[in-house]
Amino acid sequence: MAKRLLFVDDEPLVLDGLRRALRDMRFEWEMKFVDSGYRALEELDREPYDAIITDMRMPMMDGAQLLDAVQRRHEDIVRIVLSGQSSKDSVLRSITPTHQFLSKPCDAEELKVRLSLAFSMRDALANGTLKAIVARLQSIPSLPALYDELTDALTSQNTSLTQVERIIEKDVGMAAKILQLANSAFIGARSEVSGLQQAVSLIGTEAIRVLVMSVHVFSQFEGKASVSIHLPSLWKHSVEVASLARQIASLESQPLTVTEQSFAAGLLHDIGRAILLSELPGQYLPILKQAGAGGDEALQLEAEKLGCTHAQVGAYLMSIWGLPAALVHAVSLHHRPSEGAQSHFSPLTAVHCADAILTMDEDCSKVRDCELDREYLDRLDLLERLDTWRDLHHSQMQERAKGEHYD
Repeated sequence: MAKRLLFVDDEPLVLDGLRRALRDMRFEWEMKFVDSGYRALEELDREPYDAIITDMRMPMMDGAQLLDAVQRRHEDIVRIVLSGQSSKDSVLRSITPTHQFLSKPCDAEELKVRLSLAFSMRDALANGTLKAIVARLQSIPSLPALYDELTDALTSQNTSLTQVERIIEKDVGMAAKILQLANSAFIGARSEVSGLQQAVSLIGTEAIRVLVMSVHVFSQFEGKASVSIHLPSLWKHSVEVASLARQIASLESQPLTVTEQSFAAGLLHDIGRAILLSELPGQYLPILKQAGAGGDEALQLEAEKLGCTHAQVGAYLMSIWGLPAALVHAVSLHHRPSEGAQSHFSPLTAVHCADAILTMDEDCSKVRDCELDREYLDRLDLLERLDTWRDLHHSQMQERAKGEHYD
């Protein structure tokens, strides 16, 4: 079924240019072009659309005002801003209701890639309620202690980028939001940003301070204790997977880009669980309880009870937030990498193996939800490397134990 896209710009020449640039997508996308925010809202009220792509600077109703209204009235639509010479105020106002920022003039190929990825992840998510929940998310709630640590650091004028990065790389929600902003025209990015160090450097301490203190792009978890009790272990596991994934990639002499992508993907791989815990605790807590009590694997229970998995939920959010495809695919396939078409080492390889190794070595009372996909490793001719990677993890555990002993 063709996806329906709504383009909004008050300049007829821009709309004509978009029509020409996207003409080859007319068999996959049904596209409508309107010249004002008011006409866009009328069109959205009349018929359903999958995505809206709007200019920022328009008379009467600018892009920020339009997307704010769209978010309230049609929350499940993918919302994209084409950012030209916009004021700082309008850009900051548009951060909350906007999924992605693209530079103007629009790069048609980039738009095709981003929307195609988002639509494919959306189609894989069979649960309509979750589609709407994910599309309306503005942030992933952070652990209160880490949120407080970051806000305290940002109140100091002497805080360095390194300090900010070290806090963010411990928090799944903060990392996802920073990568979303770094991969957008909000900071003038012209290439994919997959590493947290690069993302924090591009945005800068002062901009992060404004985003946190004024725009509140991060939030802290304020839910029930029955939910919050699961978050520290989830964050700890995510950080451990990220660390081991980066070291596996480094051990395999991968380029720095792949190494940093492996860390970021490892940190985000279970972000779908954070979403399910914060947004659907009543449905998700029983799944965790049953899996933890020795029932079927958590992934199978998710599919049975929710009609989708946490991997699909997380991948959809990452895709509509505009994160690089390598990260999205690693999140989507980290349990079942054989379902992908890759034939070489990638961040998916590092994350899947790190997750599986940690699962093998976790306490029996914890959920064992990631079985090693030996067929996948064999296809990549990497199965014989598994023992080396496990030895790496065991060495780290021993070093950590020594450090704790001396402390």
